[in-house]
Amino acid sequence: MNEIQFSDCVRACMTCSLACTNCASACLKEEHLEMMRECIQRCLDCADLCQLCARMQQKQSPFIKEICELCAKACDYCVEECGHHEDDHCQQCAEACRRCAEECRKMAA
Repeated sequence: MNEIQFSDCVRACMTCSLACTNCASACLKEEHLEMMRECIQRCLDCADLCQLCARMQQKQSPFIKEICELCAKACDYCVEECGHHEDDHCQQCAEACRRCAEECRKMAA
């Protein structure tokens, strides 16, 4: 059976998507939900774009450079919010987003 090969960027996108989904889910359980609203929205948007980016890379889309650029921007936008929160899930999400943005920029270059 052939082993499926994933690029560093696909791995970073999948990891980031999972981290963002985890963060949004954890934020929904926070006491001060209203304070976390922006974090949740950014995480959900980023998770979706990371999933799209990974899928488009796997099928070698001709739009991959543009999608990677957009994914990197979404990751930066998510870091901007998650980086302000001290919760472990927010900090882990921010770190996954930083790595994903870096890998996406390499693909877009």
